Amino acid sequence: MDFTLDEPRRELQGLAAGLLAREAARERLEAFERGGAPYDAAAWTALARAGLLGAVLPEDAGGAGLGPVGLAVLLREAGAAVAPVPVYASLALAAVPIGLHGTPAQRELLGPLIEGETVLTGAYRELGPPGRIAATARPDGDGGGFVLDGVKTFVPYAREASRILIPARVEGEGVGVFLVEPAAVTITRQPSATTEPLSRVALGGVRVGPDALLGGTADGAAWDTLRRTAVAGAVSLASGVIEGALELTKEYVKTREQFDRVLAQFQAVTMQIGDVYIAKRALDVAVWAGVWRLAEGAADTDEVLAVAAFNACGPVVEALYTCQHLHGGIGLDVTYPLHRYFAWGKQCAHLLGGADDTLDALGELLLQPRGSGGRPQKGRA
Repeated sequence: MDFTLDEPRRELQGLAAGLLAREAARERLEAFERGGAPYDAAAWTALARAGLLGAVLPEDAGGAGLGPVGLAVLLREAGAAVAPVPVYASLALAAVPIGLHGTPAQRELLGPLIEGETVLTGAYRELGPPGRIAATARPDGDGGGFVLDGVKTFVPYAREASRILIPARVEGEGVGVFLVEPAAVTITRQPSATTEPLSRVALGGVRVGPDALLGGTADGAAWDTLRRTAVAGAVSLASGVIEGALELTKEYVKTREQFDRVLAQFQAVTMQIGDVYIAKRALDVAVWAGVWRLAEGAADTDEVLAVAAFNACGPVVEALYTCQHLHGGIGLDVTYPLHRYFAWGKQCAHLLGGADDTLDALGELLLQPRGSGGRPQKGRA
């Protein structure tokens, strides 16, 4: 298949790569990590001023309409630069679902985001395998509102966001997605592999009005979008991460000498670099195939994204271990940049659920009849 980007997305790629090369330069990352902020506000503002935060949103929602492929382009560059900005949380977990399914009033949340003035996020994970929804929403009297119960895990930037998208099963209907203010829920910090804050969000009977239901309906469509963009975004990040780690490792083995020879001249080293390249390319193919299918509404979208998720959680994490091994002791030194790629790769794997769960999910998808329009299989929505 030809995965060559069209002109608008090539321009997006070049703009994002150039901007992040400046905003996420090594000295900038080191200064940010010393400061302890949840994200680099200056880099976030720079992304907004360049028009990158709105590029992937629908045109009628104030964006440029570059869609899932554009989202993958932007997140790959963020991963390659290991840029500490909430672009995955704000776009893949929130802005894209709001842009596609939100009412006019709900879409007003996108304006401040596009300008870099705010952050959004979504709660893709719960306890157990990814894609399962146990949280519930029951009618709150006759006012048309809802009472939400349940627990969400690994929610990025929950405290910093202006809204959290909360999927829940609506009594008597399907899965709906609710726009919830962080102050209304109980947020507990969870361990994170990177500087990105992750949180446990307990709903505990929080009450929301009828205007909190995304699109005003609980037919599962908004949840379908959220769960797919959550996976597509995470695998795109992982694709950029392994790209950056491979480039760093290639440069190292081309210049580091042992026994009066550069490491790249040893056959064992070249074979291991080859393994890393194969893992990277396998993920790249699955990512581009998956986001293209997502854009086209193809029936096998979930299967291809599941393949990408497994590669991101399994072979790519193993490849990152290989990159560390080829660096020797310096690969574990936090003053050397490789540790950021390893941490980001592990973080993506955590968000996706790990190799075993993603492989199980792929097996379930392949065993069940494919529904029309790529709708999810029963029991996982």
